[in-house]
Amino acid sequence: MITLALATVGIYMTAWFIVSRVIKRNDVADVAWGLGFVVLAWVLYASRPSIQLSLAVLLVTIWGIRLSVHILLRNIKKPEDYRYQQWRKEWGKWFTLRSFFQVFMLQGLLLVFISAPLVFMGRSGQDELHIINWVGVIIWSCGFFFEALGDYELGQFIKNPKNKGKIMQEGLWEFTRHPNYFGEVTQWWGIWLVSFGSPWFAWGVIGPITITVLILKVSGIPLLEKKYEGNKDFDKYKLRTSKFFPLPPKKTAHK
Repeated sequence: MITLALATVGIYMTAWFIVSRVIKRNDVADVAWGLGFVVLAWVLYASRPSIQLSLAVLLVTIWGIRLSVHILLRNIKKPEDYRYQQWRKEWGKWFTLRSFFQVFMLQGLLLVFISAPLVFMGRSGQDELHIINWVGVIIWSCGFFFEALGDYELGQFIKNPKNKGKIMQEGLWEFTRHPNYFGEVTQWWGIWLVSFGSPWFAWGVIGPITITVLILKVSGIPLLEKKYEGNKDFDKYKLRTSKFFPLPPKKTAHK
């Protein structure tokens, strides 16, 4: 199953790399991200279907399609994302080669790691569901709520011209500075619990651990918050609002 997963994602990401060269936008990799999980999930299911895997595939499909559509609609009328523009300048003549390996192939490899619960369910998924599997669905639902609503609230905030230059601090954003990231991580812990009962269940924890580390320590929260360094409003927001887990805002500071 691991070989199948790597081959599937390798072909998938290569196709998106070709698309990026044609339209001259590397940020299509962000659109490819969510759909990549959907494609891999269905390939694994077709290879060795089970009731347990079918439940996980349904959850991943809902999550992946929503995320990719959201990113596509957000980016379609804008210039290429600033991160990729910066890499174009920094990589110079090596841009094409480094894009293939450092953007698309690396992203594909991470996709496989995060999909570990799916990969191992594809190897030995069960046709009997346990109470813990349904607990996983509840946790996934909580994560989906935070990610989808957080993205919607931020999108509506940005659309309002009066909010230009301001920091989103309302709705779910009052309780966590990154409700969408919290939601994404939570969903993958839920999907891991959906894989409970599979002989390879313990190994599947590689998936949620990988996405948690990426979001908290590497490319998620650190990169985004670095963008707001020196912003006084954001500094005040940080003092009263939880970085990741939703918590009541501290009352020692005021808006």
